[in-house]
Amino acid sequence: MLELLKEEEFKEISITKIAEVAHCNRVTFYSHYENSTQLLADIFHDYLDELAQYYKESFKGKKTFSLADSTQSIPIFEFVFNNQFVFSLMLMGEVIPGSQNIFCETISAISRNDLELKDGVWFDIEAVNYYETYAFLGLFIYWIQEGFKSSPEEMAKRLSYLYTTTLGEIIVKNKE
Repeated sequence: MLELLKEEEFKEISITKIAEVAHCNRVTFYSHYENSTQLLADIFHDYLDELAQYYKESFKGKKTFSLADSTQSIPIFEFVFNNQFVFSLMLMGEVIPGSQNIFCETISAISRNDLELKDGVWFDIEAVNYYETYAFLGLFIYWIQEGFKSSPEEMAKRLSYLYTTTLGEIIVKNKE
């Protein structure tokens, strides 16, 4: 499927073509998937599961870590960088509606289940979780749109900066 997507639009790829490239027949395909959308969704889930493992590995064995430490998120950015095509499809394309939300839910579930902030957050932690997760998505979208010009290390530094900095007062450009 991924090889075909490098050459053709998703809606143009037939089950027959997928089966041909996979060296199986249509019956075999349909014994596993209802349609090509389900196949691509499963591919996305596999990559997200692997991304989740990279995320979890980044804090494995630690009691705490600082969001100011950019080295913490480098493995996540490296994984996305090494799988640019898939994450571009997932986060930018309209190939599977809702794939951005699935990405965010994957990250959010880790934050919800495996991490917690120290005392001192005065409002609902779930709100913080969604805010951070969708900000993370925004940074990935920016990176994809810039054509992955920045290194994973640079992107990790940017994320750490955003996590630890308040942007402060905003200047209105057009004063009319």
